[in-house]
Amino acid sequence: MAHLHPTAIIEDGATVADSAKVGPFCVVASEATLAAGVELVSHVCVAGHTSIGENTKIFPFASIGHAPQDLKFKGEKSKLVIGKNNIIREQVTMNPGTEGGGMITQIGDNCLFMVGAHVAHDCRIGNNVIMANNATLGGHVFIDDFAIIGGLAAVHQFVRIGKHAIIGGMSGVENDVIPYGSVIGERAALAGLNIIGLKRRNFDRETIHALRSAYKMLFDAEHGTLFERSAKVQEAFQKFMPVQEIIEFMEDKGSRSLCTPRT
Repeated sequence: MAHLHPTAIIEDGATVADSAKVGPFCVVASEATLAAGVELVSHVCVAGHTSIGENTKIFPFASIGHAPQDLKFKGEKSKLVIGKNNIIREQVTMNPGTEGGGMITQIGDNCLFMVGAHVAHDCRIGNNVIMANNATLGGHVFIDDFAIIGGLAAVHQFVRIGKHAIIGGMSGVENDVIPYGSVIGERAALAGLNIIGLKRRNFDRETIHALRSAYKMLFDAEHGTLFERSAKVQEAFQKFMPVQEIIEFMEDKGSRSLCTPRT
């Protein structure tokens, strides 16, 4: 049987796994689902059509699943789906989707959301993502696996952040960030590759060297257009999957421009 503190409010209809823990003064809405091993430490509000995956732990005063901050939202039955083994710290806010964004906000597995982080409506977040203190995502943002969003950084709506990318603290990200990229600035610009992250995740030296060389070729503005340079890079680095992932990301154009180095 689930461990439910006597001051917790579990609305009729809520699904709470036998091994879940719901601490003091938490509220779990009637259409919410807490999977096995989920822990709400205290003062956590889980609202709406929210499902929380196994072994996710949520700390005090987090607001999970309340209505999006979108004036076009009309109360549609949208969802917030949170994966397994996530850590969601104090005062984090996560909103469900809207009709204009597919009706779902989705969080992957093994992510860390530090104090005050905000995930807006219709965002899609991959696995092993880190959002540092007070990092903020606008609506419809896509973040791929192993990306890191620095403290107090803000990501514009509809922006895509590629896998293994890193966003420096206090950056304002208006444009798409390539996989493995590193960006920084009030209006963020590409500042190179996330070399430290690549080393920490045990990418071999040959792959890192290939990524460095490909980056220089891609953003050497003195030689052809970006389209022409990307074609050359794709041909020159065929055996290096991370380089090919950058090219695929660039070719799969979103609604925002590509974040590039300052000239």
